[in-house]
Amino acid sequence: MIYNFNLGIGWASSGVEYAQIYRARMFRNIGVDAKFVFTDMFPSENMEHMTKNIGFLDSEVIWLYTFFTDFNTAPVTYTLSDLEKTFTDLNYTKTREGKICRYVFGGSNNFYTAYMVNDHDDFVHRVELVSNGCLIRKDYFTYGRVYSEYYAPLDNKAHLYHRRFFNENGSVAYEEIIDDDRVMYKFKDKILCSKEEFVGYMVSQLHLTKDDVVLIDRSTDIGQSILMNCKPARVGTVVHADHFSEKDTNEDYILWNNFYEYEFNMHKHIDFYICSTQAQSDLMVQQFEKYYGVTPCIYTIPVGSLPELKYPKENRKPFSLITASRLASEKHVDWICKAVIQARTEVPELSLDIYGEGGEKSKLETIIRENNASSYIHLMGQHDLSEVYQNYEAYIAGSTSEGFGLTLMEAVGGGLPIIGFDVRYGNPTFIRDGENGYLIDLPEEDKDKIEALRKGIVDLFKQNLEKCHSVSYLVAKDFLTSNVQEKWREAVC
Repeated sequence: MIYNFNLGIGWASSGVEYAQIYRARMFRNIGVDAKFVFTDMFPSENMEHMTKNIGFLDSEVIWLYTFFTDFNTAPVTYTLSDLEKTFTDLNYTKTREGKICRYVFGGSNNFYTAYMVNDHDDFVHRVELVSNGCLIRKDYFTYGRVYSEYYAPLDNKAHLYHRRFFNENGSVAYEEIIDDDRVMYKFKDKILCSKEEFVGYMVSQLHLTKDDVVLIDRSTDIGQSILMNCKPARVGTVVHADHFSEKDTNEDYILWNNFYEYEFNMHKHIDFYICSTQAQSDLMVQQFEKYYGVTPCIYTIPVGSLPELKYPKENRKPFSLITASRLASEKHVDWICKAVIQARTEVPELSLDIYGEGGEKSKLETIIRENNASSYIHLMGQHDLSEVYQNYEAYIAGSTSEGFGLTLMEAVGGGLPIIGFDVRYGNPTFIRDGENGYLIDLPEEDKDKIEALRKGIVDLFKQNLEKCHSVSYLVAKDFLTSNVQEKWREAVC
């Protein structure tokens, strides 16, 4: 069995979660059993809805907090009718507005507020009990009551002090006692005095053998607990981003990315590392030899893979650019917009479609509006892009750091040339400078970065794009699923 450890997951998943779902599909294809372990709390959502949304099977997912119960990872199926059957007082009024249903009990100061999964079904994710104006308890459900939280008033606020986690029959599996930032876990035969101990106990109860593999995708606050309890299993760390700070590194000292510092310092206890690009693997080997005097075992395995190359069913849209990412500041989609606006003076038919959602959306809307660019720059929102890339002529990226770049891989899989900065590690992996796009030097000033992107756009559309498309397809072949599966088989089997 392969156990993949992560912290959380959301509706707008990061590259780490997308890397995991690609990996899950690889493991399914080669017949390797795998579990994906999530260790964060998810009070606002049922985690299963988010894991299923990205593509995990319920049987592949372990949640730390239900591991010690007999509840399985499952969607919410508990209904308002199920809830009402638990009421001992039937003297109540019921009102519902959207996802919220309230029960007010006559002759008392108690009411329940049920929070539904959506506003059209009766599936209940959470119920809050308020008594005499104070929040007393929250109950959380999937196909039964999974856990309850208990509150007391403190400083005019509801203070969480206790959680109980249940088995399917309603019995208590274990309890979590909370005192501000301190927690304690109480089992029938054991008390654990921290979250770290709790994680370690969970790992120990997997009863790992030498035939098992542990992969750490995120290690913050859990790395030590895993390493102390995972042997004799083989343990690997997956490196998802740039692993060090170049400006803070010199001949005598290297500043590792704090997400990986612990596992790098613990290299004697790590059996292997996984990088997504050969350039990063080579650099890590050099650095480990220089600063630690050891040669690490590193596998180069792309984060994702391409089931097939995608060819356009019709002609590509002329002079069309696409970019796809979270609309976050570090992706610098604003630079791309400004570069496209400026490039239109030389490429008047130029258009840009932006796929993705995020906090920078309003900023981009302002740029588009103030430059009267809405006719040729479009915010497309979140979409499945598997049949989209091949309809465009080229891809453009504004990021100044990209560990791999799933969208870059998908872009070349659709035959797209790419314009991007010459920065580690994704862009040089997919761009053959001058052949299927341009690796642009990264200037210091933002205005100069925008100008560099503008020039790249103009230069690209002067190229023979058919040749560029052919080179991108050639690059993409290394990332076909059949090739990546064999890399995973070598690493974990």
